[in-house]
Amino acid sequence: MNDMMKTLVRTGPGTATGNLLRRYWIPVLLSSEIAQADGPQVRVQILSEKLLAFRDSEGRPGLISEFCSHRGASLYFGRNEDNGIRCSYHGLKFDILGQCVDVPQAPQVCERMSITGYPCIERAGIVWAYMGPKDKQPQPPGVEWANLPDSHVFVSKRTQECNYLQAMEGGIDTSHVSFVHKYEVDNDPFHQGTKANDYIKKDGNVTFEIEKHDGGLTLFGRRMGEPDSYYWRVTQWIFPWYNLIPPFGDHALGGHVWVPIDDHNCWAWSINFRPDQPLSEEERHHLEEGKGVHCEYEPGTNVPGGSFRPKANKDNDYLIDRQAQKERRAFSGVFGFAAQDASLQESMGPIQNHEVEKLLPSDRAIVMARRMLFEATVGLEQGQEPPATASTAQRVRAAGVLLPREQKPQEWARDHLVSGKDQPVFSL
Repeated sequence: MNDMMKTLVRTGPGTATGNLLRRYWIPVLLSSEIAQADGPQVRVQILSEKLLAFRDSEGRPGLISEFCSHRGASLYFGRNEDNGIRCSYHGLKFDILGQCVDVPQAPQVCERMSITGYPCIERAGIVWAYMGPKDKQPQPPGVEWANLPDSHVFVSKRTQECNYLQAMEGGIDTSHVSFVHKYEVDNDPFHQGTKANDYIKKDGNVTFEIEKHDGGLTLFGRRMGEPDSYYWRVTQWIFPWYNLIPPFGDHALGGHVWVPIDDHNCWAWSINFRPDQPLSEEERHHLEEGKGVHCEYEPGTNVPGGSFRPKANKDNDYLIDRQAQKERRAFSGVFGFAAQDASLQESMGPIQNHEVEKLLPSDRAIVMARRMLFEATVGLEQGQEPPATASTAQRVRAAGVLLPREQKPQEWARDHLVSGKDQPVFSL
């Protein structure tokens, strides 16, 4: 593996890419996992750090080191009471920022007994944490779905058992939709009855145009549309780990975030949202059932602090159905967008062997994203500020649109998919 890829896949404390990712607000867990003030704390691992999340007596979320500074006992077994976690071993107490507020045996040493703690905010039913230098805390996330009313958004998460980078690159790679997801678009309620399905299935030879901007990359994937038009799927990769998925007709928009748990596992967050109206009861019902980009869970795992492991996973070969594959009901024999992606991305191993890959022209966006991440990582080590920390840089939207063959999609996108200074985004 070359030096660039070795750097990008390592995100633990003190690593170059880990330092970069800690400069952004990080989705940590669902707000519902710590729903109750003074309720049970839950273990969380992010960027290879073992942490504890809880809600204090005033309802504020906190994220601190799992371990007490005294003798290293886990605060998971502590008491959440009176605005702090008290260690059950010797009674030391820590607030939501990890500050030690009580040492029963020696009150005078409180300050030096503090542990790591990270500031938190809540958006879209998610607790987000900032894990970087205190004086570099950025603006809250500017992605559209994180700034809508709860009624407009549905969020889920699942464990993916591979490095975040190869999972995220699946979101950047829109050409795979014509293959692994080819038949799923007929089965999924968010894609049925749209002309987009026909364009995707008929034309697997996607032509890409890519535009780099301050917040990441805009990917214009061109397929044959009507006799006088092209069908353009406009996907957004937003630095450092978001992507936005083009809708199929008048359906809820979608997106993902890939957050490293450690170097071999990541959280795959999935989002559907409507910018201008609440999700319908029918839409929310389908999403809660795990349809679309979401999934069903292995029983007992979708609980506070749980693994949120998909029901279709590598231990059961993702419930592959060879007969369905033969009958062209599932291209790979695996059903569900999430399971289809995970089956292939996890099959590469915990960390893909990038030395043996042979990239194609359709992988240009992946190459560009890797380069942007690496340049930002190197730049940070040289004292340069990371890109896209301002919330305005993240205010873009994905789209699927038919355009006359002579029209440039970049011109259309500039008029429709980039926000104004004080606006969330323009309408499609």
